[in-house]
Amino acid sequence: MAPRTMTEPAFFILTALLDAPRHGYGIVADVTELSQGRVQLKIGSLYGVLDRLVTDGLVEPDRDEAWQGRLRRYYRLTERGRHALAAETERLAANARIASARLRAQQSPIAGRSPS
Repeated sequence: MAPRTMTEPAFFILTALLDAPRHGYGIVADVTELSQGRVQLKIGSLYGVLDRLVTDGLVEPDRDEAWQGRLRRYYRLTERGRHALAAETERLAANARIASARLRAQQSPIAGRSPS
């Protein structure tokens, strides 16, 4: 079976978990910050993505912690998740290099001049 394409929310969730385990609201806030507001997860969609990442072995529960009478579940990145994130980062960088080269090739020395 071919590997699943990584979605942008999954990419940013894995990135958010790189430096430390986080709970749901912490992940949501970090993803918003990392993506400069382009990805804004709702709690329901966050847990859907987290469930898939856990199933794929990229993320695992770290611990549960009581906070203001509620239970917070923390998640951490697995080694497999770290490798998947590194591979996706390289794939995206390669795609950006290809597109950048094509864009540069399409620029002409008279670009920006209006037609006569």
